[in-house]
Amino acid sequence: MITKVLIANRGEIALRVIRACRELGIKSVAVHSTADSFAMHVRMADEAVCIGPPPADRSYLSIPAVVSACAITGADAVHPGYGFLSENAAFAQVLEEHGITFIGPSSEHIRLMGDKVAAKDFMKQQNVPCVAGSSGPVPSADQAMAVAAKIGYPVIVKAAAGGGGRGMKTVRASEDMEFAFLSARREARAAFGSDLVYIEKFLETPRHIEIQIFGDGRGNAVYLGERDCSLQRRHQKLLEEAPAPGLGEAQRASIGEISANAAASINYSGAGTIEYLFADGEFNFIEMNTRLQVEHPVTEAIFGVDLVREQILVASGEPMSIRQEDLKIRGHAIEARINAERLPNFEPCPGLVATYHAPGGLGVRMDSAIYSGYSVPPHYDSLIGKLVVHGLDRPTAIARMRRALGELIVDGIETTAPLFERLLEEDDIAEGRYNIHWLENWLKDQHG
Repeated sequence: MITKVLIANRGEIALRVIRACRELGIKSVAVHSTADSFAMHVRMADEAVCIGPPPADRSYLSIPAVVSACAITGADAVHPGYGFLSENAAFAQVLEEHGITFIGPSSEHIRLMGDKVAAKDFMKQQNVPCVAGSSGPVPSADQAMAVAAKIGYPVIVKAAAGGGGRGMKTVRASEDMEFAFLSARREARAAFGSDLVYIEKFLETPRHIEIQIFGDGRGNAVYLGERDCSLQRRHQKLLEEAPAPGLGEAQRASIGEISANAAASINYSGAGTIEYLFADGEFNFIEMNTRLQVEHPVTEAIFGVDLVREQILVASGEPMSIRQEDLKIRGHAIEARINAERLPNFEPCPGLVATYHAPGGLGVRMDSAIYSGYSVPPHYDSLIGKLVVHGLDRPTAIARMRRALGELIVDGIETTAPLFERLLEEDDIAEGRYNIHWLENWLKDQHG
């Protein structure tokens, strides 16, 4: 059994892991930069180690610093959270070589799914439905145009080594391809250290639906329903809900079984998310995230499963306690990502939090690491909290989210909370009539 977990992360996800460790009777170690010396995860962990200055590449992204912190504290396992080193195959491999348990999949599986082209090829072999596109990386703009001519415009040029909207360019006509292709390669090289790109058909009005899977590393895997993550701005998710509005039970079971079987076929271990674009009643695979997702609390809410606890137990060699036949959806859950950003342009808004009050009551969960008197640093992601609500049905969950947003107080800095208050007034949101382009189109209509 794991005895001490080092959390290679910060903010609310670090707190999330600390809580799971405490309930399991496992000691926790927080690592932090000098900018996070007074962060809540540092206060709440059993031990804390400073691993470097504010720039992430000299602290949270420094593999030697994290491994050294393990050696100093005697931590026998690392939970990577999400972001930072969570999908870094080299990091997982170094831990494996040092006899430290990585709470997640093997470095081999991270590497496989981190290569978007190889991942797509693998999924095709597992009969997972995939969007039409190139059979591998496309080395030149001329070849990109040839692929686009075959599958039809519009297409999207995507970085093979990354995600999150970086290295992605939509192309609607052949005369625009060369500029978009070269631009995507430059962005990909800067963001991921690789300029390999591939081509996919651009779907005009799809929804972004992801399947939560969990494997025990022994050839068994389950699926825990789906999440609709279609409300996005610049490919960044802002609001997620589960289950997806309008998705039928037969569709859910079919794509869920396909996704779980693909994970089981490679003895996948731990939490993972297989992401699809859903259009015209069909699922199209886009990528797999080999980690815990930001939006995992909505899945936990509708199934009553602690995914982080399960991650730790499976990494310890314990059998998976989740059985497919026991996984029954109960109610509806919605998550709003509260960012320290100034509307309407979503500019980062770090600074001193003068007053903070978290909403509460039945069916309300606020995952946050801020507190009154805390200073949000300018060096990291602007996410400061995840407001999650759960209700017996979707209308109840929406009403509960409205109420919870009204209770949330964050004085001293500006946040995106007012955006969600306005969104929940829209008929399209209330009725679940939205897709991955809806939010950006709505923002244009609101602000020009």
